[in-house]
Amino acid sequence: MKVLGIDLGGTNVAMAVVNENGEILVRKTIETKVQEGFEKVVERISKAANEIISEVGGVSKIGIGSPGSIDHKNGLVRFSPNFPGWINVPLSKEIEKRTGVGVTLENDANAFVMGEKWFGKGKGYTDIIGITLGTGVGGGVITGGMLLRGHKGIGAELGHVVVDPNGYPCGCGNHGCLETIASATGISRLAREWKERYPNSIISEFTAKAVMDAARQGDPLGVKVLEIVSQALGIALGSLIHIFNPQLIVIGGGVSRAGDVLLSAVKKRTRENVMRSFWDTYEIVLSDLVDDAGIFGAASMGFEEIKS
Repeated sequence: MKVLGIDLGGTNVAMAVVNENGEILVRKTIETKVQEGFEKVVERISKAANEIISEVGGVSKIGIGSPGSIDHKNGLVRFSPNFPGWINVPLSKEIEKRTGVGVTLENDANAFVMGEKWFGKGKGYTDIIGITLGTGVGGGVITGGMLLRGHKGIGAELGHVVVDPNGYPCGCGNHGCLETIASATGISRLAREWKERYPNSIISEFTAKAVMDAARQGDPLGVKVLEIVSQALGIALGSLIHIFNPQLIVIGGGVSRAGDVLLSAVKKRTRENVMRSFWDTYEIVLSDLVDDAGIFGAASMGFEEIKS
Protein backbone atom coordinates (compact mmCIF):
# COMPACT_ATOMS: atom_id res chain seq x y z
CA MET A 1 0.00 0.00 0.00
CA LYS A 2 1.28 3.46 -0.93
CA VAL A 3 0.09 6.94 0.06
CA LEU A 4 1.09 10.30 -1.35
CA GLY A 5 1.83 12.69 1.52
CA ILE A 6 1.65 16.41 0.72
CA ASP A 7 3.12 18.94 3.13
CA LEU A 8 1.54 22.26 2.20
CA GLY A 9 3.61 25.27 3.17
CA GLY A 10 3.42 28.96 2.47
CA THR A 11 6.64 28.91 0.43
CA ASN A 12 6.98 25.34 -0.83
CA VAL A 13 4.88 22.21 -1.21
CA ALA A 14 6.82 19.03 -0.42
CA MET A 15 5.33 15.70 -1.45
CA ALA A 16 6.42 12.09 -1.43
CA VAL A 17 5.01 8.62 -1.92
CA VAL A 18 5.41 6.62 1.28
CA ASN A 19 4.81 2.92 1.87
CA GLU A 20 3.63 1.25 5.06
CA ASN A 21 7.20 0.61 6.18
CA GLY A 22 7.91 4.33 6.20
CA GLU A 23 10.06 4.24 3.08
CA ILE A 24 9.96 7.26 0.78
CA LEU A 25 9.76 5.90 -2.76
CA VAL A 26 9.85 9.16 -4.70
CA ARG A 27 9.61 12.83 -3.76
CA LYS A 28 9.09 16.23 -5.32
CA THR A 29 9.08 19.84 -4.11
CA ILE A 30 7.41 22.74 -5.88
CA GLU A 31 6.90 26.41 -5.10
CA THR A 32 3.52 27.25 -3.58
CA LYS A 33 3.18 30.72 -5.14
CA VAL A 34 0.24 31.62 -2.90
CA GLN A 35 0.02 35.07 -4.47
CA GLU A 36 -1.44 33.47 -7.62
CA GLY A 37 -4.58 32.37 -5.76
CA PHE A 38 -6.27 29.13 -4.78
CA GLU A 39 -7.09 27.81 -8.26
CA LYS A 40 -3.53 28.19 -9.57
CA VAL A 41 -2.04 26.60 -6.45
CA VAL A 42 -4.41 23.63 -6.75
CA GLU A 43 -3.53 23.20 -10.43
CA ARG A 44 0.19 23.20 -9.66
CA ILE A 45 -0.15 20.73 -6.76
CA SER A 46 -2.36 18.42 -8.82
CA LYS A 47 0.03 18.44 -11.80
CA ALA A 48 2.97 17.51 -9.56
CA ALA A 49 0.88 14.90 -7.73
CA ASN A 50 -0.18 13.24 -10.97
CA GLU A 51 3.43 13.09 -12.14
CA ILE A 52 4.64 11.46 -8.93
CA ILE A 53 1.68 9.06 -8.77
CA SER A 54 2.32 7.96 -12.35
CA GLU A 55 5.98 7.37 -11.55
CA VAL A 56 5.15 4.81 -8.83
CA GLY A 57 2.20 3.23 -10.61
CA GLY A 58 -0.59 4.61 -8.45
CA VAL A 59 -1.39 5.26 -4.79
CA SER A 60 -4.26 4.27 -2.50
CA LYS A 61 -4.76 7.70 -0.94
CA ILE A 62 -3.51 11.26 -0.78
CA GLY A 63 -2.94 12.85 2.62
CA ILE A 64 -2.46 16.62 2.95
CA GLY A 65 -1.15 18.46 5.99
CA SER A 66 -1.98 22.17 5.95
CA PRO A 67 -1.41 24.98 8.43
CA GLY A 68 -4.44 26.80 9.76
CA SER A 69 -7.96 25.88 10.79
CA ILE A 70 -9.00 22.75 8.93
CA ASP A 71 -12.42 21.15 8.50
CA HIS A 72 -11.24 17.55 8.21
CA LYS A 73 -14.73 16.13 7.74
CA ASN A 74 -15.52 18.30 4.72
CA GLY A 75 -11.98 18.73 3.41
CA LEU A 76 -11.94 22.51 3.78
CA VAL A 77 -9.21 24.96 4.67
CA ARG A 78 -11.31 27.29 6.82
CA PHE A 79 -8.58 29.87 7.31
CA SER A 80 -4.80 29.97 7.25
CA PRO A 81 -2.60 33.03 7.80
CA ASN A 82 -0.13 31.54 5.30
CA PHE A 83 -2.73 31.57 2.51
CA PRO A 84 -4.42 34.97 2.11
CA GLY A 85 -7.93 34.67 0.73
CA TRP A 86 -8.28 30.96 1.47
CA ILE A 87 -11.56 31.08 3.38
CA ASN A 88 -13.49 27.78 3.47
CA VAL A 89 -11.79 26.58 0.27
CA PRO A 90 -12.57 22.96 -0.78
CA LEU A 91 -8.99 21.74 -1.09
CA SER A 92 -9.75 18.01 -0.83
CA LYS A 93 -12.51 18.09 -3.42
CA GLU A 94 -10.43 20.05 -5.93
CA ILE A 95 -7.38 17.78 -5.60
CA GLU A 96 -9.57 14.67 -5.84
CA LYS A 97 -11.22 16.03 -9.00
CA ARG A 98 -7.87 16.56 -10.69
CA THR A 99 -6.10 13.37 -9.58
CA GLY A 100 -8.90 10.82 -9.27
CA VAL A 101 -7.54 9.77 -5.86
CA GLY A 102 -9.31 10.17 -2.51
CA VAL A 103 -7.88 12.93 -0.31
CA THR A 104 -7.80 13.35 3.47
CA LEU A 105 -6.95 16.81 4.76
CA GLU A 106 -5.68 17.61 8.25
CA ASN A 107 -4.06 20.41 10.20
CA ASP A 108 -0.29 20.02 9.93
CA ALA A 109 0.29 19.81 13.69
CA ASN A 110 -2.35 17.10 14.05
CA ALA A 111 -0.72 15.31 11.12
CA PHE A 112 2.64 15.59 12.91
CA VAL A 113 1.51 13.62 15.95
CA MET A 114 -0.15 11.02 13.73
CA GLY A 115 3.08 10.74 11.75
CA GLU A 116 4.90 9.98 14.99
CA LYS A 117 2.36 7.26 15.76
CA TRP A 118 2.80 5.61 12.38
CA PHE A 119 6.45 6.18 11.57
CA GLY A 120 8.27 7.83 14.48
CA LYS A 121 8.87 7.65 18.21
CA GLY A 122 5.15 7.07 18.84
CA LYS A 123 5.02 3.60 17.28
CA GLY A 124 3.25 1.24 19.65
CA TYR A 125 1.82 4.02 21.84
CA THR A 126 -1.86 4.91 22.20
CA ASP A 127 -1.63 8.20 24.14
CA ILE A 128 0.71 10.76 22.61
CA ILE A 129 1.17 14.53 22.67
CA GLY A 130 3.09 16.11 19.81
CA ILE A 131 4.56 19.61 20.03
CA THR A 132 6.17 21.36 17.07
CA LEU A 133 8.52 24.23 17.80
CA GLY A 134 9.02 26.20 14.62
CA THR A 135 8.18 29.74 13.53
CA GLY A 136 5.13 29.18 15.73
CA VAL A 137 4.19 26.38 18.12
CA GLY A 138 1.73 23.71 17.07
CA GLY A 139 0.52 20.52 18.64
CA GLY A 140 -1.65 17.48 18.40
CA VAL A 141 -3.06 14.91 20.81
CA ILE A 142 -3.76 11.21 20.36
CA THR A 143 -5.73 9.67 23.19
CA GLY A 144 -6.78 6.03 23.26
CA GLY A 145 -5.31 5.69 19.78
CA MET A 146 -7.61 8.36 18.35
CA LEU A 147 -6.69 11.83 17.13
CA LEU A 148 -8.36 14.49 19.26
CA ARG A 149 -10.03 17.11 17.05
CA GLY A 150 -12.73 18.57 19.27
CA HIS A 151 -16.28 19.71 18.54
CA LYS A 152 -15.54 21.76 15.40
CA GLY A 153 -12.36 19.93 14.46
CA ILE A 154 -10.05 22.75 15.52
CA GLY A 155 -9.03 21.56 18.99
CA ALA A 156 -5.55 20.91 20.39
CA GLU A 157 -4.16 24.40 19.72
CA LEU A 158 -1.35 23.60 22.14
CA GLY A 159 0.76 26.58 21.13
CA HIS A 160 -1.89 28.82 22.64
CA VAL A 161 -1.80 27.40 26.13
CA VAL A 162 -1.21 30.50 28.27
CA VAL A 163 1.96 30.23 30.32
CA ASP A 164 2.24 33.90 31.35
CA PRO A 165 -1.03 35.92 31.50
CA ASN A 166 0.98 39.15 31.64
CA GLY A 167 3.34 38.09 28.87
CA TYR A 168 3.90 39.04 25.27
CA PRO A 169 0.91 39.72 23.01
CA CYS A 170 0.25 36.80 20.70
CA GLY A 171 -1.00 36.84 17.13
CA CYS A 172 -4.12 35.02 18.35
CA GLY A 173 -5.14 38.09 20.38
CA ASN A 174 -4.19 36.70 23.79
CA HIS A 175 -1.13 37.35 25.95
CA GLY A 176 1.59 34.99 27.13
CA CYS A 177 0.83 31.99 24.89
CA LEU A 178 3.49 29.29 24.72
CA GLU A 179 4.07 30.31 21.10
CA THR A 180 5.29 33.76 22.14
CA ILE A 181 8.18 32.20 24.07
CA ALA A 182 9.08 28.72 22.81
CA SER A 183 8.86 29.33 19.05
CA ALA A 184 11.90 30.24 16.97
CA THR A 185 10.44 33.75 16.75
CA GLY A 186 10.04 33.93 20.52
CA ILE A 187 13.56 32.67 21.18
CA SER A 188 15.00 35.28 18.83
CA ARG A 189 13.05 38.06 20.55
CA LEU A 190 14.12 36.92 24.01
CA ALA A 191 17.79 36.94 23.02
CA ARG A 192 17.53 40.45 21.61
CA GLU A 193 15.76 41.74 24.71
CA TRP A 194 18.26 40.23 27.15
CA LYS A 195 21.38 41.06 25.10
CA GLU A 196 22.17 44.31 26.95
CA ARG A 197 22.41 42.47 30.26
CA TYR A 198 24.94 40.04 28.79
CA PRO A 199 27.34 42.23 26.76
CA ASN A 200 30.00 39.51 26.69
CA SER A 201 27.72 36.93 25.11
CA ILE A 202 29.09 35.13 22.06
CA ILE A 203 25.70 35.44 20.36
CA SER A 204 26.00 37.74 17.34
CA GLU A 205 23.02 36.59 15.28
CA PHE A 206 19.72 36.11 17.03
CA THR A 207 18.43 32.92 15.44
CA ALA A 208 17.03 30.10 17.55
CA LYS A 209 19.87 27.87 16.39
CA ALA A 210 22.54 30.40 17.38
CA VAL A 211 20.94 30.89 20.80
CA MET A 212 20.67 27.16 21.51
CA ASP A 213 24.21 26.53 20.25
CA ALA A 214 25.42 29.23 22.64
CA ALA A 215 23.45 27.69 25.53
CA ARG A 216 25.17 24.35 24.82
CA GLN A 217 28.52 26.13 25.23
CA GLY A 218 27.48 27.67 28.54
CA ASP A 219 27.09 31.20 27.18
CA PRO A 220 25.19 33.18 29.85
CA LEU A 221 22.71 34.79 27.44
CA GLY A 222 22.02 31.45 25.75
CA VAL A 223 21.56 29.79 29.14
CA LYS A 224 19.18 32.56 30.26
CA VAL A 225 16.99 32.24 27.17
CA LEU A 226 16.97 28.44 27.47
CA GLU A 227 15.87 28.81 31.09
CA ILE A 228 12.90 31.00 30.08
CA VAL A 229 11.93 28.75 27.16
CA SER A 230 12.19 25.50 29.12
CA GLN A 231 10.20 26.99 32.00
CA ALA A 232 7.39 27.96 29.60
CA LEU A 233 7.42 24.49 28.05
CA GLY A 234 7.50 22.90 31.49
CA ILE A 235 4.41 24.82 32.59
CA ALA A 236 2.53 23.99 29.37
CA LEU A 237 3.52 20.32 29.29
CA GLY A 238 2.76 19.94 32.98
CA SER A 239 -0.79 21.12 32.36
CA LEU A 240 -1.17 18.88 29.33
CA ILE A 241 0.09 15.87 31.29
CA HIS A 242 -2.49 16.52 34.00
CA ILE A 243 -5.25 16.76 31.39
CA PHE A 244 -4.35 13.97 28.97
CA ASN A 245 -2.11 11.60 30.97
CA PRO A 246 0.02 10.73 27.91
CA GLN A 247 2.50 7.89 27.65
CA LEU A 248 4.72 9.94 25.36
CA ILE A 249 5.41 13.57 24.48
CA VAL A 250 7.27 14.10 21.19
CA ILE A 251 8.91 17.44 20.48
CA GLY A 252 9.55 18.29 16.83
CA GLY A 253 10.02 21.31 14.60
CA GLY A 254 13.19 23.19 13.77
CA VAL A 255 13.90 24.25 17.36
CA SER A 256 14.06 20.58 18.40
CA ARG A 257 17.36 20.35 16.49
CA ALA A 258 18.88 21.92 19.62
CA GLY A 259 18.96 18.34 20.89
CA ASP A 260 19.87 17.29 24.42
CA VAL A 261 20.47 20.82 25.74
CA LEU A 262 16.79 21.56 25.12
CA LEU A 263 15.46 18.12 26.01
CA SER A 264 17.18 17.86 29.39
CA ALA A 265 16.02 21.36 30.40
CA VAL A 266 12.43 20.63 29.34
CA LYS A 267 12.38 17.31 31.19
CA LYS A 268 13.58 19.01 34.38
CA ARG A 269 11.08 21.87 34.19
CA THR A 270 8.19 19.59 33.29
CA ARG A 271 8.86 17.35 36.28
CA GLU A 272 8.75 20.44 38.49
CA ASN A 273 5.30 21.28 37.12
CA VAL A 274 3.49 17.95 37.46
CA MET A 275 2.04 16.25 40.50
CA ARG A 276 4.21 13.56 42.01
CA SER A 277 1.75 10.83 41.00
CA PHE A 278 2.48 11.63 37.32
CA TRP A 279 6.28 11.55 37.57
CA ASP A 280 6.84 8.11 36.07
CA THR A 281 3.84 7.96 33.77
CA TYR A 282 5.28 9.70 30.69
CA GLU A 283 8.38 10.08 28.54
CA ILE A 284 9.55 13.19 26.69
CA VAL A 285 11.54 12.60 23.49
CA LEU A 286 12.70 14.47 20.41
CA SER A 287 11.31 13.55 17.01
CA ASP A 288 13.50 11.69 14.53
CA LEU A 289 11.35 12.87 11.63
CA VAL A 290 12.28 16.56 11.74
CA ASP A 291 13.19 17.12 8.07
CA ASP A 292 10.40 14.92 6.68
CA ALA A 293 7.88 15.22 9.52
CA GLY A 294 5.40 17.08 7.31
CA ILE A 295 5.47 14.44 4.59
CA PHE A 296 5.23 11.52 7.02
CA GLY A 297 2.48 13.28 8.93
CA ALA A 298 0.42 13.89 5.81
CA ALA A 299 0.96 10.32 4.58
CA SER A 300 -0.02 8.91 7.96
CA MET A 301 -3.44 10.57 7.69
CA GLY A 302 -4.00 8.64 4.50
CA PHE A 303 -2.93 5.36 6.08
CA GLU A 304 -5.07 6.06 9.13
CA GLU A 305 -8.15 6.63 6.99
CA ILE A 306 -7.53 3.46 4.97
CA LYS A 307 -7.13 1.46 8.18
CA SER A 308 -10.38 2.76 9.64
